[in-house]
Amino acid sequence: MNVGYGEAMVLECPDPACRNGLFVMLIDGGGNEPSEFADRSSGRVPMAEYLSGRGLDHIDVMVSTHIHEDHICGFLPLLEHWTPRELWQTLPVEFYRRMRPLDVPEGVTASQSKFLRALNDYGRLCALVESRGSTIRTITAPARMELCRDLTVQVLAPSGPQAEELKDLLAGVYDAEPAAFWSRLNQLDARMNNFSLMLRLDYRGTRLLLPGDTNCMGYGGLEKADLQAHLFKVGHHGQRDGVSQEQLRAVAPDAVVCCASSDRRYNSADPGVLTMAASGGAKLYFSDCPPVPGAAEPLPPHQALVFTVGPNGALEGRYLPL
Repeated sequence: MNVGYGEAMVLECPDPACRNGLFVMLIDGGGNEPSEFADRSSGRVPMAEYLSGRGLDHIDVMVSTHIHEDHICGFLPLLEHWTPRELWQTLPVEFYRRMRPLDVPEGVTASQSKFLRALNDYGRLCALVESRGSTIRTITAPARMELCRDLTVQVLAPSGPQAEELKDLLAGVYDAEPAAFWSRLNQLDARMNNFSLMLRLDYRGTRLLLPGDTNCMGYGGLEKADLQAHLFKVGHHGQRDGVSQEQLRAVAPDAVVCCASSDRRYNSADPGVLTMAASGGAKLYFSDCPPVPGAAEPLPPHQALVFTVGPNGALEGRYLPL
């Protein structure tokens, strides 16, 4: 979905065993800041509004890849209309109960404000999901699961020890004395991307690699064969550190998706990264409408980028117009 600077995905897979014959999985929910959607000329739309327009009637699995505002805060408005059957995340299920609401004082940086709100919304999200009788599931590598007929997911990261490290770092923020609080908060914020859930979906042999905000430093220990995918959602919004050339060669994608805002905020949709992906033969796609190096025409305004896996693994991408 086009949520501006953020990520939000919906996966729909036919299965007669599922409600209304359809398995529905959400992977991240974008942000929830009104300013992100003040200008909708490129097609930006909050996730809840987009899904309401599609007539969605259920959510089987909701996945929070990591706790950053532009990935998790858009989930809360969804709970006004839907409750997922399961919420996937990486922390121990009981951990959210020790997370007290954190003040967001005036004068903090924009990054600090966003991260504090993300932590608060994560705690609220878990509490609401559990209060409605749904399951909160801790997901770490190397778990492999069958989601529905013909669709499996392989969790590539984080490992159990990495998830335990994240829990300890987060506990250190909540247990910190006032003098150490901001330092610990900033350190965790800077490291959070590489605690992202990295998922590889396989539908009848067509692979989709979704690394969350994992950047090029977060691929350590992964086997090259595990990275190969037909579609690759580049990490960290296509910033310069989003992926290395060696990693791109290992993935060898036919299509690369970059979730960058039309204004290329924070130097997302880095021209060097995009050129590197295109030079390897991949076709480039975008959730929003940033400028594309060498493109003859600008991207069309769109609410979403839709991929369909067809017969014999055919992968078709198209922009959903306004």
